[in-house]
Amino acid sequence: MTGGRIIELVAAAVILGAGVWLYRARKDADQSYGSQGAVLLFVVAAILGVHALGGLDYRPSSSELEAAQRR
Repeated sequence: MTGGRIIELVAAAVILGAGVWLYRARKDADQSYGSQGAVLLFVVAAILGVHALGGLDYRPSSSELEAAQRR
């Protein structure tokens, strides 16, 4: 894992922590509504974490590799 990916993973953890903190802070507010900001932070943290772990990397298929070798 490269240094950039580790930084990205740490950033995802920090954003996730901020989302949990924001979600828990809403406990004292009106109980009938959740925190949209916290949910958005959860989504951003999930996407950033998946990207940091390599889930969004491009992996060519075998047919694409064969076509590239023929050129």
